[in-house]
Amino acid sequence: MVTVTSQTRHYWIFSADPHHYHWDTLFVKGKEMWHGAESKPDAIRALKQVKKGDRVLCYHSTPERSLYSIAEVTRDPYSDPHDPKGKNLVADLRAYEKLPRPVTLAEMRANPAVRKLKLLKNVRLLISAISDEEYQELLRMAGIVAMPGVPLL
Repeated sequence: MVTVTSQTRHYWIFSADPHHYHWDTLFVKGKEMWHGAESKPDAIRALKQVKKGDRVLCYHSTPERSLYSIAEVTRDPYSDPHDPKGKNLVADLRAYEKLPRPVTLAEMRANPAVRKLKLLKNVRLLISAISDEEYQELLRMAGIVAMPGVPLL
């Protein structure tokens, strides 16, 4: 079994409209095939870079506009079995942890440590890569604090 270290793990924000797909669904099911990229070329391009073991911050778009939870990618992206043309990609996600408190879009915009997030420049992005430092800061903003010798999620 291959273990993913923090050096090889990448971090992402996946966005979903809570009226169409609420991230609680993932927590009820535990693991699910995520169809969020749909047929959007930017999202499919980004999803091609996602790998098994990567961590995902789950973001609810309008009206909530906040980070909600953490998920883990359990399988490299693959062709959507429900897409007859085979152009769309999906990824399997596992529910990891709900954030102690949501981090709103306004809070992210007010924090200079995460001001370069692609999501802040284009709130319509469905998938965006974030750096390890940005991930750690967003976890801190959500109330997840590092302990000496114990890496953050």
